[in-house]
Amino acid sequence: MDLRFGDSKPTDEEKAAVDDLLGPPPSAWEGADDRSTGDLRWALGGRDARERRDLLLPGLHAVNDRVGWISEGALTYLCRRLTVPPAEAYGVATFYSMFSMRPRPATVVHVCTDIACAAAPGADEFQAEVEQRLGPAGQARDGAVWQPSPCLGLCERAPAALAIRAGQGCPSAAGPGAGAAAAAAAGVSPNGASPEGSSPGGHGAASASSSVPGAAEYATAVVAPATAETVEAAARAPEGAPEEPSAALAVPQAGDPELKLLSRIGVADPESLDEYRANGGYRALRRAFALGPAGVLREVTDSGLLGRGGAAFPTGRKWQATAAQPDQPHYVVCNADESEPGTFKDRVLMEGDPFALIEAMTIAGYATGAHHGYLYLRGEYPRALRLLTNAIVQARARGLLGEDVLGQGYAFDIEIRRGAGAYICGEETALFNSLEGNRGEPRSKPPFPVEKGLFGKPTAANNVETLVNVLTVLEMGAEAYAAIGTGKSTGPKLFCVSGSVARPGIYELPFGATLGDLLGLAGAGEDLRAVLLGGAAGGFVRGDELDIPLTFEGTREAGTTLGSGVVLALDSSVPLPRILLRIAEFFRDESCGQCVPCRIGTVRQEEALHRLAERVGVPSANGKNGADGTADDIALLREVGEAMRDASICGLGQTAWNAVESAIDRLGAYA
Repeated sequence: MDLRFGDSKPTDEEKAAVDDLLGPPPSAWEGADDRSTGDLRWALGGRDARERRDLLLPGLHAVNDRVGWISEGALTYLCRRLTVPPAEAYGVATFYSMFSMRPRPATVVHVCTDIACAAAPGADEFQAEVEQRLGPAGQARDGAVWQPSPCLGLCERAPAALAIRAGQGCPSAAGPGAGAAAAAAAGVSPNGASPEGSSPGGHGAASASSSVPGAAEYATAVVAPATAETVEAAARAPEGAPEEPSAALAVPQAGDPELKLLSRIGVADPESLDEYRANGGYRALRRAFALGPAGVLREVTDSGLLGRGGAAFPTGRKWQATAAQPDQPHYVVCNADESEPGTFKDRVLMEGDPFALIEAMTIAGYATGAHHGYLYLRGEYPRALRLLTNAIVQARARGLLGEDVLGQGYAFDIEIRRGAGAYICGEETALFNSLEGNRGEPRSKPPFPVEKGLFGKPTAANNVETLVNVLTVLEMGAEAYAAIGTGKSTGPKLFCVSGSVARPGIYELPFGATLGDLLGLAGAGEDLRAVLLGGAAGGFVRGDELDIPLTFEGTREAGTTLGSGVVLALDSSVPLPRILLRIAEFFRDESCGQCVPCRIGTVRQEEALHRLAERVGVPSANGKNGADGTADDIALLREVGEAMRDASICGLGQTAWNAVESAIDRLGAYA
């Protein structure tokens, strides 16, 4: 096909950003300035060119992190390097909220306006003062710009903000599996397939970054709990922001000897492999090698472990189906793109116990016959990126990743890929498309990922909490693990508690504890009006429904969902219509637009909720509370919601109406 490259040229800094990731261009066909005699005789194409497509997202990160935005010249140069049509690359670049195709200042401040931060006391005043100090959202002032952001995964410290300053030394140019130069040095192709005679995996650090004299250094600053003053300071100098508090502060139970999943957080240094091993680390992997792949599959299956991302699919069945596929290679993918509003458990696990995730992914690879794992990490988690990168580097150096893990003759390695701000990429097939360098849109099923997943190969995809549970299964044994919880919901579960409580944070409880038990630990007050379970895709329950058992089957019987473990408590001071409207805005913004029911339905839902919010407290013509038209809008919401639930291609559209429906039916919203 005609790739139709434009005439725009990249700046030296943009070229340096791409070349730091990919290495110098080998020919004029891929962007070299001088055309050699050899260039007139051959050109890279076909399968070799297609196998580089997965480096498109890291390449976009490289430019955006270095310069702050992606110009036409930079996009054209990246497309030449990867032999990707610019029109397709433009579609990918504009898909993600963290990228910009228009000039903007080097410093961008993402201010969370999602449900947990919107429920924080003084939320409206906080946002108004940020606007007063930094100017209107989206307008540059003094070398910085701020923009409203969906949930940043910092709900226990709401309100929150994240400042990112583009510059040299950005994470795109370093870390595990950063690019083709790193892959070549390690003897692997960019998508993890090994050339003949080399070991699978083994992506290493990228080539040394070039520098542009006088250029700023890349920096991030997490500000939570945030005030307008601290947000302004982070916008001016993100490198000078105070250090984030320890992940242990997000775990009110830290140090409790009864904890399973959170036992090392606040006890072991998350940057020390020695401390991780001294506190039980890598015992599970050693037992996995003693059991063999079939034994691991049997243990995970017998434990009854269900996926913790919301779908609750049996993990053992997924792993068995992947392992049984004859097609090779197999892949393991960790879905760490934690974007459900109100969810922050995976962030706390990765920041507080990063080696546990690396060990768990290694076990997953061993059990499913995979030799390469991808860790798809949310782009808004800079500290998790640093700690996981450190964990991978140390694990490689100590023989816990690489060609011969623990001397057992098993080769496995992990590559981190960063997301860029797209909630839909939490859906596993959308995540695969994102990893492959395409727009993060869900695929139709079947075929299922265990048959044709990443790169069209059998893939086992699990979220962080699910994988960390595998360590507990192998350490305790399947029978002891299954004895925790209930018959259908086994093991411990993490809950993300935020909102109107005295002690927000991550709580670990066995399945079967009640909502009242959990909120009692978190210090919910007597003025509890409602509780949102499962995040924006979940449902509301009344403040007096505290006897609901926190199990998958218990919440279903109660007409709600456990989802990803979000528990957002709301007292009477929080205006419910504003929370519902924010949920509708979230789904409208995050819909990928691929299918009509979701693309149109989420817009119509938001429009109706705007009208309803405007009528709250307005007397109608017949004297009843609520202006004329309320009943019609609620009827429209039901019709649109049912269409989205029945006809959307993925869970985003299918659940976009859940929270609004439950608020109307269960809480009497707009009555």
